[in-house]
Amino acid sequence: MNIAKYIDHTLLKPETTPSQILLLCQEALKHGFASVCVHPCYVRYAKQILRASDVKVCTVIGFPLGANSAEVKIAEAHTAISDGATELDMVINIGRLKSGDVAYVESEIRDLAELAHQGGAILKVIIETALLTNDEKKMACRAAKKAKADFVKTCTGFSGGGATVEDITLMRKAVGPTMGIKASGGVSDYAKAKLLIDAGATRIGASKGVLIVTDAPIDDSGGY
Repeated sequence: MNIAKYIDHTLLKPETTPSQILLLCQEALKHGFASVCVHPCYVRYAKQILRASDVKVCTVIGFPLGANSAEVKIAEAHTAISDGATELDMVINIGRLKSGDVAYVESEIRDLAELAHQGGAILKVIIETALLTNDEKKMACRAAKKAKADFVKTCTGFSGGGATVEDITLMRKAVGPTMGIKASGGVSDYAKAKLLIDAGATRIGASKGVLIVTDAPIDDSGGY
């Protein structure tokens, strides 16, 4: 298994500087990560650095609370795609989901999925597992699948908790065998990443991507 190809190499701290984004992109190029995940203000810069590679540029929408209006999320996504992002990680409206207004959540996801697909991008839906009951996690996953999102994702990392094997197993059962699942939050070594992938994750969001791949066994082709 080439673990590097599962990793969205992530830097979403509020104090992130351009020089740190440059280093993030250089690390992604060196190790062959799937993408870099950066704040919207750095999408254009990251795209410029990575333009000659197959490393994708991912950004976040409605991050980290998910409480922006649907119109603001659409505007943010439109700008991100125009700047060069090909992967969008949106945060659902958590309060609406917990109040039982699944129709609102599904509609918001559908609008963003349509915009992303029209722009040649994919949409990952952050459900923020740490704030949800198991039934709410299932509802969120089913809404994302019904709205034609490409992935469901565990959490932002800003609300406590983190990716667990139990949540990935639950999410995989909720969305079926083919939809993408991104495990994010607290993944800092190869062993944890491998457990999550074995449970059904198809992407790993991590700020410790370099540690994960350097901790991984070397395969026969010389890759991680």
